[in-house]
Amino acid sequence: MILTIETPHDYEQVMEVIETQLAKGSANMTETDLAELQRLSLLAEHYEEEHYPMPVEPATLPEMIRLRMFQENLKQRDTARVLGITETRLSEVLAGKRKVNMDLAKRLYDKLHIRADYILKMA
Repeated sequence: MILTIETPHDYEQVMEVIETQLAKGSANMTETDLAELQRLSLLAEHYEEEHYPMPVEPATLPEMIRLRMFQENLKQRDTARVLGITETRLSEVLAGKRKVNMDLAKRLYDKLHIRADYILKMA
């Protein structure tokens, strides 16, 4: 029984066990199998978070706006409407051709829920 994942080799072994269990299908697993699968999945998740961290946040404000658009499944037209600006203005901001003014910064905070400190740091 694996209690911790310390090395890449340990991680590979855990992932093999997880894949084998998943191939069975949950309908064909016992309660013990399901509990072990959950335990191993949590171990793998912890290892991945520690050794393969995801970027914390986009490097630029236009990238953050695009991320929020993706997360909310918004097209550029929809995003412009939500923000109360023209598509042209949004396009210029996303292309880095236009800076964000205080009014747009407030809208990004209120409507797209982008943190104010991030907006100030990137503007």
